[in-house]
Amino acid sequence: MVRGVANFVIVLVALAFGGGRAIDADEIEVVVSIKPVHSLVAGVMEGVGRPALLVTGTGSEHSYSLRPSQARLLDEADVVFWVGETMETFLIKSLQALASDAEVVELWKVPGLTLLATREGGMWEAHEHGDGLADAAHGEGEHVEEHEEEHAEEHEGEHAEEHEGEGEHADADHEAAEDHAHGETDMHVWLDPTNAKVLVEAIVSVVGNADPQNASTYQANAARLQEQLAELDRSMEDRLATVSDRPYVVFHDAYQYFEHRYDVNAVGAITINPTVRPSAQRLREIHERLEHLDAACVFAEPQFEPALVDTLIEGTRANKGVLDPLGADLDAGPDQYFRLMSNLADALADCLGASKSG
Repeated sequence: MVRGVANFVIVLVALAFGGGRAIDADEIEVVVSIKPVHSLVAGVMEGVGRPALLVTGTGSEHSYSLRPSQARLLDEADVVFWVGETMETFLIKSLQALASDAEVVELWKVPGLTLLATREGGMWEAHEHGDGLADAAHGEGEHVEEHEEEHAEEHEGEHAEEHEGEGEHADADHEAAEDHAHGETDMHVWLDPTNAKVLVEAIVSVVGNADPQNASTYQANAARLQEQLAELDRSMEDRLATVSDRPYVVFHDAYQYFEHRYDVNAVGAITINPTVRPSAQRLREIHERLEHLDAACVFAEPQFEPALVDTLIEGTRANKGVLDPLGADLDAGPDQYFRLMSNLADALADCLGASKSG
């Protein structure tokens, strides 16, 4: 029965991504967009080959610029894994112009993933943890979202004037960036380990189909990864159980899958679009919300302006922390995903578990 289910999943993935093409084992070239996905692919391919990574260092998946050497990697690739066009907007133009016949796998479309709708507004309804604050958070969130959208439009209008004439590709990338901020589906799917398990199933199917000579190694690696992901999930659930009711604010709305999985109490984000600096009015409104909610923590991100958090928490009881949905400062490789997720759990548990005098 288990083998039948596994075979069914492989058939679904093969149908979804066109079946791919078989190649010689020593010729397989796999390219991956961002570190967490690269880590899962590297885990599946361990002992056979190393996938290439595009977004390195502290680069942002929203605004990364490919180097010529990375563009060549794409042109020579047999398989390309990315989350999707409303996440890695920098890849749209390059993948459209891809010279090779690489199999391009848009992972958010993998069958079996849990998908969540993008949230509206900068402050959200507190779920079961809310103590009569949900309605206020919802109403004020609509107001600050409207103001920030106006600010973003002004900012992007100025940016468009500076770069007028760059062509249709720039327009396409700009529209995709807007879709990321306001699209229907939240694309940060990897931040739930149960989704990561589904992604591993898809990855092993695709690379095994492209490189059947090493399919058994890929399958053995995937089985080991599934066990590790199950253990990671259990340990994180235990780690966060004691702080799950404490409200906190994130830099931008990237963590919904994590929150949904572990029932932690995020109540808002500093910015809706991480590429646009929030207005002074929005910062004042969030500061007032922090005091009203008695939020325990406000979290910065290393890729964006952490100094904003210092401004926001001044005069409140909130602590400052750092969350990174990509694990940008971690070394790429098979262990990166596990360290990323553990670091998120540790940062939340440490900050939410601390106390600060008023």
